[in-house]
Amino acid sequence: MSLDSDIALLKKVPVFCDLPAEQIRVIAFSAEPLTLVDGAVLFREGERADAGYVVVKGTIVLVAEDGVAPVRAGPGSLIGETALILESQRPATATAAGPAEVIRVRRALIQRMMDEYPDIAVRMRDRMATRVRQATAELARVGLRLEALGDE
Repeated sequence: MSLDSDIALLKKVPVFCDLPAEQIRVIAFSAEPLTLVDGAVLFREGERADAGYVVVKGTIVLVAEDGVAPVRAGPGSLIGETALILESQRPATATAAGPAEVIRVRRALIQRMMDEYPDIAVRMRDRMATRVRQATAELARVGLRLEALGDE
């Protein structure tokens, strides 16, 4: 992919969409493109997470050992969002389902940008907080549905 197409893709990723064009350009320029063949493992559950991955082409399937249903991530998806700001471990194994392309965004880059541009930290925190609230609300709805089914 070209730098311009990477920039266009990153502008659509919720965590990055509120960032100024100059800062998205820095992320795109510094990101590492990776090409995966069918079945290639991007990372394994339990590994140290030091980067997030934006899916450019293809599909990445995330499977956790705890039996939770697999999650499929397609173009424009950010995998490992938390790893951009916190040191953590991978909660699932990510595998390419067919040929795929991703761009790797290292936590060190995002942390350096947040140090240099404090407004980035605020924007990313606000965007992530919104996504956590939405996920929490959705989990509550699912819990209520499951509870209702159990009462039947």
